Amino acid sequence: MKKVSFVIEKLFQDNILFDRNQTKINIRDNVFDKYYKLFDEFKKYDYNVATNDINTITKSDIVIYTDIPKVLPKKNTIEKSYLIMMESRLIRPDNFEIDKHKLFNKIFTWDDNLVDNKKYFKINYAFKLPSKIEKRFNKEKLCCLIVGNKDSNYANELYSERKRLIRWFEESYPEDFDLFGVGWNEYRFTGIKPIRVFNRIPIVKKIMFKYFGEFYPSYKGKVDNKFEIMQNYKFAICYENIKDISGYITEKILDAMFAGCVPIYLGANNITEHIPKNCFIDKRKFKTYKLLYDYINKMSENIYIEYLNNIELFLNSEKGERFSSKSFAQIIVSKIDEES
Repeated sequence: MKKVSFVIEKLFQDNILFDRNQTKINIRDNVFDKYYKLFDEFKKYDYNVATNDINTITKSDIVIYTDIPKVLPKKNTIEKSYLIMMESRLIRPDNFEIDKHKLFNKIFTWDDNLVDNKKYFKINYAFKLPSKIEKRFNKEKLCCLIVGNKDSNYANELYSERKRLIRWFEESYPEDFDLFGVGWNEYRFTGIKPIRVFNRIPIVKKIMFKYFGEFYPSYKGKVDNKFEIMQNYKFAICYENIKDISGYITEKILDAMFAGCVPIYLGANNITEHIPKNCFIDKRKFKTYKLLYDYINKMSENIYIEYLNNIELFLNSEKGERFSSKSFAQIIVSKIDEES
């Protein structure tokens, strides 16, 4: 039986990443389902997969890295080294340093511009897909946004656009919009590392927020379960962290769909190649937030339910299956196994 070493941060070692029954950390929203399916798929092919503290890099036949590691594979280990590249240029610019890609046998990525089916293979952000969603028109509120408070100077970032949307709703229709997430009621230090270290001191952040923080009246707090929150709203704002990146489609739009909530999407420039246009509201079609608001606020029950019906059809389609944990696992294991 061949050994697979899955290189992961210490928090998820001791095979926590693959253990459905672990109780050491709180795994929310089925986010590890793709790793459970990966474990099962490797087992079908008679591979023993474990986190790198159990199956060490040096003693394993296959080594899988998630995003570019701090310690790069050695040149003599290229044949057994594989990369799952998930974070965008905004979060992990080193993922796109092409010279480093030479140190991996094959790379699995959402980036449509890299995929060549030789070295680079397409995978999506993967989920446990429901076959049915709740389809209900009468809900407590119109629109919500669940996201962390972040900033960036990176080209095409969407953090600032989210804040423009929040402020527009707060000023124009505050009763129709709620904000959830982390970082909206605390001060965040930015800049060089010696300054950012103050983010680890809660009392300092609290004092700074009192005098210098930005107050968001629409903020309703953190959430333990996105699904439970979203299902009370007709629409959810689903802006990626960055726009106009082909194939970069994260959990944001899928989370809304699972909750029976119609997504308002901005992000991947080729979104309709992956998700049918009748499953979401494309922010690019509305020049102003007033036009967008009028469209969602005046939407009839028939049209709203039609969106939800289309979402359910998509989740049960071949295109939808490409976002499943099963597809994620099958693509990775099959491409690794064909090398063995």
